[in-house]
Amino acid sequence: MVNQRNSLIEKVKIIHGDNYATIEDTKELSTEEMKELVRFLEQNPPYHSLSTLKILVNQIFSREVDEYLVEKGYEMVDELVTVYKKLEKSEMVHSYTLKNLHKISVNEFAHIWMQSMEGSLNVPSSLTMEEHMKSVTVELGDSYKDSCIAIYEGDQAIGVIMPHIEPGTIDEGRLFYFGLIPDERSKGKSKNLHKLALSLLASVFHAKKYIGGTSKNNAPMIRTFLANGCEVRDVNRVFLKKSL
Repeated sequence: MVNQRNSLIEKVKIIHGDNYATIEDTKELSTEEMKELVRFLEQNPPYHSLSTLKILVNQIFSREVDEYLVEKGYEMVDELVTVYKKLEKSEMVHSYTLKNLHKISVNEFAHIWMQSMEGSLNVPSSLTMEEHMKSVTVELGDSYKDSCIAIYEGDQAIGVIMPHIEPGTIDEGRLFYFGLIPDERSKGKSKNLHKLALSLLASVFHAKKYIGGTSKNNAPMIRTFLANGCEVRDVNRVFLKKSL
């Protein structure tokens, strides 16, 4: 049984944050394996004691898995569209000013990030901004200062991009967060900033591929993905369980 459960863990991807974890890449599991994985998470530390546990249920699974998760105390909160793009190094000419945490304070960056999350079409986070910042440091380690980048037009902050190499991989590029402050949306800037983020992933972070995701309800972000050459790879139902 122990060996069986270890093999289940090896089939999925687990992202550990500050007192939370996200289970991804579940499509290689059978229905019974998915149920066994849920039982394992329920019974073993540190998973059963986390404040939040998130499982991405791939679209290949029937509603039987959904019903099982609900029985185990999970709630479906969203559907996540995952995209993929092969990256090539290229310098993008732009007029923005980029400032990471080597150039601005954590407080200034956190304020811009908080503004960028206001009114987002993604599911609102239950974390405080302090918890968000702590999660970045836990997930990305010492390199988090390079990845927390505020974007400015002149002296005006307009949003954030957070490119990084996914921990545990060599060249998988991701964006911890990407967003514009409310006043800068619907002005055609999202496509250019996302393209800039992809350029940074390839040229600065040496990523060879990009994996991104957004809520199925976030049509503007999905259009941005497609406009920049990303292809939809998966749709996952997002189930969340919070400790009492």
